[in-house]
Amino acid sequence: MTVAADISQAPALAAGEKLPDAERRKIVWSSVIGTTVEWYDFLIYGTAAALVFNKLFFPSFDPVVGTIAAFGSYAVGFAARPLGGVIFGHFGDKLGRKAMLSLTLLIMGVGTFLIGLLPTYDQIGVWAPILLVLLRLVQGLGIGGEWGGAVLMVVESVPDRKRGFYGALVQLGYPLGVITSIGAFRMAGLMSDEDFLSWGWRIPFLASALLVVVGLFIRLRLHESPAFQRVKEQNVVAKMPVVEILTQHTRTFTTAVGLKVSEIAYVSIVTVFSISYVTSKLGLPRSVILNGILIAAIIELFTLPLFGMLADRYGRRTMFILACVFSIGFAFPMFSLLNTGDPTIITITVAIALSLGQGVMFAIGAAWMSELFDARLRYTGASLGFQVGAALSGGFTPMIAAALLAWSGATWPISIYLIVLALITLSATLMAPETAGKKID
Repeated sequence: MTVAADISQAPALAAGEKLPDAERRKIVWSSVIGTTVEWYDFLIYGTAAALVFNKLFFPSFDPVVGTIAAFGSYAVGFAARPLGGVIFGHFGDKLGRKAMLSLTLLIMGVGTFLIGLLPTYDQIGVWAPILLVLLRLVQGLGIGGEWGGAVLMVVESVPDRKRGFYGALVQLGYPLGVITSIGAFRMAGLMSDEDFLSWGWRIPFLASALLVVVGLFIRLRLHESPAFQRVKEQNVVAKMPVVEILTQHTRTFTTAVGLKVSEIAYVSIVTVFSISYVTSKLGLPRSVILNGILIAAIIELFTLPLFGMLADRYGRRTMFILACVFSIGFAFPMFSLLNTGDPTIITITVAIALSLGQGVMFAIGAAWMSELFDARLRYTGASLGFQVGAALSGGFTPMIAAALLAWSGATWPISIYLIVLALITLSATLMAPETAGKKID
């Protein structure tokens, strides 16, 4: 039986039927599990780009240029995310959320698995980095369409006064993806450097196949989102959602983009660039920074739901303003603390930067971006805003940071870069309407 057939035969609510509590819980946790698989697939590439891709796929460059090139291939995935948001957002707003969730998970899984099978530069020459970049594009398309569907399935199915909390639960897929991806590379890294570079790095990519099977099994059994059911009942399904977003809701769209740029830049610096910086520039073992990222992600399992609850109580805008102020104030101290070379200080620094520089906005952004758009345009609007913001800053941040470091020999330009992006997000925050607790359909 095909995936499409399974999707079409999945249960659907009758017109006007209330979503049962048991089904609501299943939607929440299936979204968490599904996004964990998606983020695992997307994040292991970033870890590999910092540790091995510069050696195996771009070896003809000197180490600095090779690192920038590897981060450039990482950026390609982010560049593809808006296209994924447009494609799957279009069909998600026309055909429904749940079908797109299963399809994007499958696309992501296939792309990740094939990366694990790729020959290296020494084996097939220039075709190795070309194929790597193409498969990274596939990953970007998958994550670009998946996030919006997973968030909307939850946000559109829970009480208005708790959307921040439940939206933050979906975002747990990110730290869980970090934990599983870092854990997979930690286990692979237990072998000798020779074996790790020869074949050990492939294991985390190939293991993705098992996770995708689990995710598909869960997602194929869900009901459709109640909000989309109402859109169909009222016969107001958008014909060209992306055209409406870009022509009739330009201010809302640009606001959503602005809400994303600071958070994604911070997390890219902390979880991708810092791996290369700490190992290559500071000369510390990779276990030091990987341990720090791992502990920071574990802490986020508790802080993300907390931030979601606080946003439901005190408002989205208040929490975002506080996070922007932190991002501006911590941009310089973060590198000073990393430069101490002390493993404990590095771990604490990474934990603080990830929880407060990324975690607050990331937790709240799921609900807030969804609340900015009407149900008939919500998949496209939320996905496109989220993914364009991610592409503009997140995908290129490790490459930009590496280039700034090579140019200046210092980290101060990177700190200024983070401050500028935080100011952009602060401006978007002040422009965005407060939506906490308000009815969105």
